[in-house]
Amino acid sequence: MKKLLFVYNANSGTVNAVLDSLHKTFNPSNYSCSLCALTYDSIREKKQWRKFRESRGIPMEFLHKDQYEKTYASKFGFKFTYPIVLIEESNQEIQVLFSPKELDEMRTLEDFIMSLENRIASL
Repeated sequence: MKKLLFVYNANSGTVNAVLDSLHKTFNPSNYSCSLCALTYDSIREKKQWRKFRESRGIPMEFLHKDQYEKTYASKFGFKFTYPIVLIEESNQEIQVLFSPKELDEMRTLEDFIMSLENRIASL
């Protein structure tokens, strides 16, 4: 079965979460994770995003970049630039679904959801 991997351009942990939240709140113009900016407000996951992802019949995994590198980079033998959305194929191959550049160009959560819907439909 295919699985979507959403990899944030942030490291895991409470201290990092607090620092990221402060950065998004006080200096959003240079926040380095467009995926996080699209799917989260300064503290929590956006309701529209949660509703969308919970309504999908495809497995999704959400990782910080350090978690991805620990779990998947060694498995697939390469790292990426983050944020990124990947698809893990049933044959254990991985492909880019949304590049960092594509995520950076998304202006709204609605744009991201529509684009994601279109790409999921073509899988």
